[in-house]
Amino acid sequence: MLAQFACGLKKMQYFCTKTITKMDYNTQRNKMRIPEYGRNVHRMVEHCLTIEDREKRTQCAYAIVNVMSNLVPASKDASDYEQKLWDHLAIMADFKLDVESPYPLPQEEILHKYIVQLPYPKSTIKVMHYGVNVENLIGLACKTEDPAERMQMALLAANHMKKAYLQWNKNVVNDEKIYNDLRLYSDGLLDYSSSDFKLVETKEVVPVPKKKKSANRTA
Repeated sequence: MLAQFACGLKKMQYFCTKTITKMDYNTQRNKMRIPEYGRNVHRMVEHCLTIEDREKRTQCAYAIVNVMSNLVPASKDASDYEQKLWDHLAIMADFKLDVESPYPLPQEEILHKYIVQLPYPKSTIKVMHYGVNVENLIGLACKTEDPAERMQMALLAANHMKKAYLQWNKNVVNDEKIYNDLRLYSDGLLDYSSSDFKLVETKEVVPVPKKKKSANRTA
């Protein structure tokens, strides 16, 4: 009995090993040029490239474009919709597709011609929860010479600081904390208090949820 069980266990281990070695993982497959179309469409494109007869290859390309149009029907209203499909087909074929296309197929050099890498901002933010816009506003207020205009800009910055603070801390924030931070991050140039201006109410920034009225059930 034990011998039969051991034999069956070995067969099961052998079957599992053979099955695992035949499994197809995404990490072992070719990288998809346009993942939005899925793996099957990319396989169709790969098959199309293997067709030697140009006429049959063109028929296959038209069939693939038809499948692609069914996958993204929301963009059919665009004027250049069909041309974009053929451009995507050329990209998925790594620009190696030679067919009778209704539109001129793009070249790889043109695809990379207009790609410009945007520089990432490297400015250091003193207090992350206030953000860089508040810092810029404080800096602009410090440069303002007119006292009345400077106070208005300080009030605007302080209200933004309070709103930003309440996004991270939903509890009630002390207005003195905002006045002190405004004074600290302006190096003492924006020295204001509650006697100079009032900040926005907390309930206007974080609305208090209304309590649901419990329905009184009558017997």
